[in-house]
Amino acid sequence: MEPSVPNPLSLDLYDQPGHLIRRAQQIAAQLFREVLGPDVTPVQYAILRMLQESPGIDQVTLARLVALDNSTTADIAARLEIKGWIHRELLPRRQRRLSLTPEGEAMLAAFVPNVHELRKRMLSALEPEEQMEFKRLLRKFVQLHDAAEVGEQATVTSGK
Repeated sequence: MEPSVPNPLSLDLYDQPGHLIRRAQQIAAQLFREVLGPDVTPVQYAILRMLQESPGIDQVTLARLVALDNSTTADIAARLEIKGWIHRELLPRRQRRLSLTPEGEAMLAAFVPNVHELRKRMLSALEPEEQMEFKRLLRKFVQLHDAAEVGEQATVTSGK
C-alpha cells in the first residue's frame, strides 16, 4: 500500500510559513509607509541605518550586510545620493565607499520618534514576553538561513 500524500489544497493557507512571512512583510511595509511617510522606503532606511552604524563601508559590504544584491544596492545608493542623503566615493577597482551626508544624518535623527512609534505599532498586539519571543524567533530564522546561504555560496565557489 502506498503512503498517502497530503493534498496541498487541504492545507490551511494561514498555516504555511511562506504565506505568513509574506503577509507579515506586507503589514510591516504598510505600517512603515503610514508612520514614516513616502520619502524613504524600508530598504532605503535599512541602507541608511547600516551606513550610520558603519560609516565609510564599501558598497559590496553594504549589500551583504543588508541582504541585497550588488546591482540593487548600487541603484538604491545612486538614488540616495541624488536625494543628498549619502556620498559615494570612487575607490580603486570601481568600488565605492559610502557615507551619510549631514542631510542624511539629520533625516535619520528626525525619524527616531517615528521609528519608535513604528516598533510600538508593529508589536502592540503582543504581550511583552511574546514581543521578545517573536523577535528572537525572527532573528533565529534569518540567522540560520543567512548562515545556510553563506555555506552554499562557499560550496559553489570552492567547486564542491
